[in-house]
Amino acid sequence: MKRLWWLLFALVMVGLVACGGSEANLEAVVADPAEAETLSLPDMVDVQTVAEIKDRDDVLVLDVREQWEYDAGHIPGVTLLPMGEIPGRMSEIPTDQTVILTCRSGNRSGQVADFLRQQGYENVHNMSGGILEWESAGLDVER
Repeated sequence: MKRLWWLLFALVMVGLVACGGSEANLEAVVADPAEAETLSLPDMVDVQTVAEIKDRDDVLVLDVREQWEYDAGHIPGVTLLPMGEIPGRMSEIPTDQTVILTCRSGNRSGQVADFLRQQGYENVHNMSGGILEWESAGLDVER
């Protein structure tokens, strides 16, 4: 009987070790943006979440500050689209991607998020705390 338990234990351990490799492959597939499901985010998104998802193909991060503010420091890879230019450039804002808006503190980007939702955009989110929070969290800034 003892021998049967040891055999069963050994089989379970072999199964767990074998599954470990498959799990790593599964994570790689899920981590691939082309294979991942659509993001489900709250209206306000924290900087850590933005840092984790900003480089996905289905995410666009828009900085709504002025050029001089952007030049002083911005999130790497972010697209500049100043707040005052939004109404005339809405065709540049995709409706088939997750759009995350940012500014200095989250105020202007929150106003733009509200405006875009009023215009029918559904997948628009505001990064809470803006670039100030981003820098405070020690995340990379391009100058």
